[in-house]
Amino acid sequence: MSETDTDSEAEAATEIDDDIGEDLSADWGAALQEQVEGEGGTFDEDVAAQWASMMDEPDEDEGSRGATERVLNQEEIDGLLGFDPNDLAETDLRGIESIVNSALVSYERLPMLEIVFDRLVRLMTTSLRTFTSDNVEVSLDNISSIRFEDYLNSIPLPAILSVFKAVEWDNFGLLTVDSNLIYSIVDVLLGGRRGVNSMRVEGRPYTTIETMLVERMIQVILSDARIAFEPIGSVNFKIDRLETNPRFAAISRPQNAAILVKLRIDMEDRGGHIELMLPYATLEPIRHLLMQGFMGEKFGRDGIWEDHLASEIWRSEIEIEAVLDEFTMPLGEAMNFEIGQTIMLNVHEKSNIVLRCGDVELLTGKMGRKADHIAVALNSSLAGRKTEFTLGDATEEGDST
Repeated sequence: MSETDTDSEAEAATEIDDDIGEDLSADWGAALQEQVEGEGGTFDEDVAAQWASMMDEPDEDEGSRGATERVLNQEEIDGLLGFDPNDLAETDLRGIESIVNSALVSYERLPMLEIVFDRLVRLMTTSLRTFTSDNVEVSLDNISSIRFEDYLNSIPLPAILSVFKAVEWDNFGLLTVDSNLIYSIVDVLLGGRRGVNSMRVEGRPYTTIETMLVERMIQVILSDARIAFEPIGSVNFKIDRLETNPRFAAISRPQNAAILVKLRIDMEDRGGHIELMLPYATLEPIRHLLMQGFMGEKFGRDGIWEDHLASEIWRSEIEIEAVLDEFTMPLGEAMNFEIGQTIMLNVHEKSNIVLRCGDVELLTGKMGRKADHIAVALNSSLAGRKTEFTLGDATEEGDST
């Protein structure tokens, strides 16, 4: 078969398809015209009227799209996707990942650590109120164990990360301030109006003023952390550097375990979170102290109350007995004592007598006379004597004569 025959057959097939299309169009047009004429109108007039009405009516879909079309921020996108950064540490791990993470030391094995951070919350509440001159409430969200790499990957950006050094422990920690708290603290310190949410500016680095104000707040927090750890061990926390990229805040190996403490700071309608991350290597010097059970704390010292107690104790009255001699005898013999009977004591004029308060021996001296009274010349004093009481028993140390 030649190429000429093939081309002619193709042209013939095309003409047949065009004829079929024209016939179908004519049939559909005739049927539509009959339907319109049966309803009492003309085809051309009705079609033109329908098209005119459609052109005059506003497009509801376009109007609704124009009214609702806007750019979603990161928080709304996270909400639509069902993503909550706060739930990362609380994810229920199963399978191999759970077995691998079983090597993490639970913070519950360090009972004193929770007491330290509870004290930190109380200290921060007072310090930040003084720092901001505003009503500040600090609350402890949770304490958890996490791997360092997982924590760096979960930090919501933008944020300011403060790398600080525990001088006495010769190691580092990490304090993260989220974006909401940064803009809130800047707004409060620069005199922003109350009850107005701080504007969150996306897509730009923090200015020098914002960084300096946040650094001052971090110094206040680290100072409170030093006081909170003081009953367990003396330590000073000093800011090493501030970072905005988590990759530059690597203070530990990626697989090392750490303690993560999340704190919430509220200033009326404003606030945010801070996260304090301490690797277990940093806490190793005081680990044996953190593992001890909590037996009470010496906190909340009130100088006025102490002065009042001291003044009342100095004015208190005690009963002192001068004991000449002690001996034992049968009960029957003691029951036969009569009025006027003389009891012989195994002492003489140079013997020492003991002055007691209850069962505690206080002083010793020689018996004598002054005017018309029997007196005791003391040959020891309470100065330099330390008396310890343990379950009702008394032991004396450091006697001086």
